[in-house]
Amino acid sequence: MGCGPDNPHGLQMVAYRAADTVYADITFDERHVGAPGLAHGGAVAAACDDLFGFTLWIAGTPAVTRSLTVEYLLPVPLQLPHRITAHITARTGRKLHVSATGTGIDDITRFTATAVFIAVDADHFAAHAELGAFGEMLAQFLAGSDIATNSPDPPQ
Repeated sequence: MGCGPDNPHGLQMVAYRAADTVYADITFDERHVGAPGLAHGGAVAAACDDLFGFTLWIAGTPAVTRSLTVEYLLPVPLQLPHRITAHITARTGRKLHVSATGTGIDDITRFTATAVFIAVDADHFAAHAELGAFGEMLAQFLAGSDIATNSPDPPQ
């Protein structure tokens, strides 16, 4: 839904890492319309949740979303690029607290988000789906693989 290239209606996000921050540039379009000319709040939430998933490479563990809160500060226009920047704010036991900001190329912050993720192991996925589908992801975590490193203009 978020970063996967196989879903033509997905968000087509590409995530980048700069130190302890992950970010992605996204332009919502007619596939993501809510009110005329504006992105649907669910599409904005999906983009935040998907990017939060990339903070897990920083944490070094697979995890699942427990809660997600999006603050819609201003309407998000279609066809206006936004950068979503996320980082881990705290880790307590298995809980990972993350936050993000969505800012347009006009330097206006239109949304923020926070989430709590719960670290899990492979058994969690095996109980709910075919584990083979998660094999590559788990191998990347175990190998300490990074997400994209050829990044456009890291956040300041």
